[in-house]
Amino acid sequence: MIYGGGGAIGGAVARAFAAAGARVYLAGRSRARLDNVANDIGDAAGEAEVDALDERAVAEHADAVAADAGGIDIAVNAVSFPFVHGTPVAELAVEEVMQPIDAFLRTNLITTKAVARHMTARRSGTILTLSSGASRVVPPGTVGYGTTCAAIEAMSQRLAVELGPSGVRVVCLRPHAIADAPSNGSFAGELFGRRAAAAGVGVERWLAQWAEDVTLLGRLPTLAQVADAAVFLASDRAAAITGAVVDLTSGNAVRNTASALVGVLD
Repeated sequence: MIYGGGGAIGGAVARAFAAAGARVYLAGRSRARLDNVANDIGDAAGEAEVDALDERAVAEHADAVAADAGGIDIAVNAVSFPFVHGTPVAELAVEEVMQPIDAFLRTNLITTKAVARHMTARRSGTILTLSSGASRVVPPGTVGYGTTCAAIEAMSQRLAVELGPSGVRVVCLRPHAIADAPSNGSFAGELFGRRAAAAGVGVERWLAQWAEDVTLLGRLPTLAQVADAAVFLASDRAAAITGAVVDLTSGNAVRNTASALVGVLD
């Protein structure tokens, strides 16, 4: 079950699961984007327009999917929302800071509750959530989204504690800026576009230079790499992993943590 299945990350994850042999159910707010992913997957896909902030609609859809498939083995929340980024907190209204915190946490809680009922009844299942390197990297202008990502990671770990005794695993994936997300329709392209324009270069060039500057590997993760990680973490090969935050930032979070530690020691 892929919530946000028409988005850049959700679509990539859906295609990867289908390639691995899964029956994939897509949910999202844009029929056109869902159709695009479903057409790529073919007969392995089911799709429905669902607002992942509507608790009743999500619960009813999860019930329908479980009835059709005989259960829900894996659920991924790849839902995303536009938010204000890079603006100093003093220049923002409280509502603008709180908007991503409320929206992202609410959708993850709603979708988890909807699928967990079916997973705990069968005493098996994997729930995957998404944060970003913003949970660890703390540049100015990220109070809202950075707090959001840190909260998603904390909530995922607490959900793992609650659901673990019922055989359900919860794992959070932490990518950062994804190299090919802007070219695949992610709204993050608008955020990067403003920074690239200020630097006088294109988005791809700006991202490449930024990756060289801030990551240990000198490159950003790709959609395919994030999707492959999701497939692995949901598989039996990762059956011992729960309550974990898997870092997919190409070392950006580690590098920033190390830099901060050096600053403290100095």
